Amino acid sequence: MRRRKTPAPPAPLPQRHGVDPVRVRLPGDGTWATVREYLVQRLSGAGPGVIEAMLEAGRIVGADGRPVAPDAPYRPGMYVWFHRELPDEVPVPFPLEIVHRDEHLVVVDKPHFLATTPRGSHVAETALARLRRELGIPELTAAHRLDRLTAGLVLFTVRPEERGAYQTLFRDHRVHKEYEAVAPYDPSLPLPVTVRSRIVKERGVQAAREVAGEPNAVTRVELIEHRADGLARYRLVPRTGQTHQLRVHMSALGVPILGDPLYPVVTGPVPADDFRRPLQLLARALEFTDPVTGAERRFTSGRTLRAWSSPAQRAAGQ
Repeated sequence: MRRRKTPAPPAPLPQRHGVDPVRVRLPGDGTWATVREYLVQRLSGAGPGVIEAMLEAGRIVGADGRPVAPDAPYRPGMYVWFHRELPDEVPVPFPLEIVHRDEHLVVVDKPHFLATTPRGSHVAETALARLRRELGIPELTAAHRLDRLTAGLVLFTVRPEERGAYQTLFRDHRVHKEYEAVAPYDPSLPLPVTVRSRIVKERGVQAAREVAGEPNAVTRVELIEHRADGLARYRLVPRTGQTHQLRVHMSALGVPILGDPLYPVVTGPVPADDFRRPLQLLARALEFTDPVTGAERRFTSGRTLRAWSSPAQRAAGQ
């Protein structure tokens, strides 16, 4: 019989700029003499002397909110919290449009270049942190994620006790998603087509790749329309949710999405303040049966892809 995990205690520190404090649990089989020794090893990327300085300044606290002493003995299973130093972030100069808001959900139309949740070098300048600050809902949580470079619909939950029900919808693929993309037109490509492949994404490697084996990624690709300039607009309907799935499958078909810095070839890094050439991929629609209210929900993005709506502007790099 499996033992149920004991939930972590609530964070004793408030959010800062819409960002939760970092929580660390000390391993149950630890042999470190002090909390400091473990944190210095676990958080070695922070740099020499950083953890020691945080402990001396009382910036690392226990479940009771009191600072952890620099010489506090190691206690297996103990939780500690602290606020990370926020990186210098270039503000994403595009609005985050609210499509729907009620007591259960907030659905937004995310712009390109804005990360969904704090991660890596994108922390305060994310959709989640922005919404927590602007709406005054500290409990707000993302039910799923959208790539930073992809625009379109993202669903956030308001009540912590309902969060699991909505996240389970996405985990179990019970949300119908439709995307739109602009890519080259290939008249020899038979469409519609359902692409099935096995995609793996290795930690620390930017691009995902297709490998032999049982398919874990399924996408239906349909042609909406094409133009004389050699571009086409496609409808993409994923049946699964592998990392970069749509981008990998479009590239594999020989029609990579415009503005993609990873597929088919990884290009050099783009400056953080360069917003001229967004990935031409948009999460257009979300449709599902609400697990809390039972209502049938359908949300649609109001955005357009610039390569299609303003081709001259895109060609000029504006």
